[in-house]
Amino acid sequence: MYSLELSDVLKRYSSGGEPVVALDRVDFAVSPGEFVAVVGPSGSGKSTLLNVLGLLDDPTDGQRLLNGTDVTDLSVAERTTARKESIGFVFQDFHLLPTLSAVENVALPTAFDPGDASDRAASLLDRFGLGDRLGHEPSELSGGQKQRVAIARSLINDPAVLLADEPTGNLDRDTGRRILEEFERISTEEEVGVVAVTHDELVTEFTDRTVELVDGVIQ
Repeated sequence: MYSLELSDVLKRYSSGGEPVVALDRVDFAVSPGEFVAVVGPSGSGKSTLLNVLGLLDDPTDGQRLLNGTDVTDLSVAERTTARKESIGFVFQDFHLLPTLSAVENVALPTAFDPGDASDRAASLLDRFGLGDRLGHEPSELSGGQKQRVAIARSLINDPAVLLADEPTGNLDRDTGRRILEEFERISTEEEVGVVAVTHDELVTEFTDRTVELVDGVIQ
């Protein structure tokens, strides 16, 4: 069973009154423990693919499955719940709240859940070599440290799949390589499916498979 699957997915937008096909009958899937890179030129549909995979945007047509369950036509509330339970996101710009500490940022997705997730958040940060940075705010962290906080946050709810948007885009080469090693370890050791949308050829050195998207079509 795939962690996440798109079958014959079409995504059409209207731009200036003209229809724009962002995804053109796409078939795509990621398995548990698989690390997949999605590459392609700007405007090829990579961000749209990530948004549809992450239940942030709905397909115009086609089917979307999460852990084998059809999630194509969920309500907004149902999509929110499914994302929270099964999908982790890592963004290029980290999206950390500047007034929260590292451990508070990691625990943030559990803010409205019963119980206290601070111990798990601290454990995740320690695993990523940030055990001595728990109380530091983002302004006190390097780019690589911020990205590791963002990765830890994406794992706080034990997701089945991790979606990363240009995860090395704001990092130097050595730091980017360390982040990719973390993704590789997460997919291998924790059986998490990882999908990284990227322009960075370095990412493809770490992935199990590379998918090219051009004009909304998988090549």
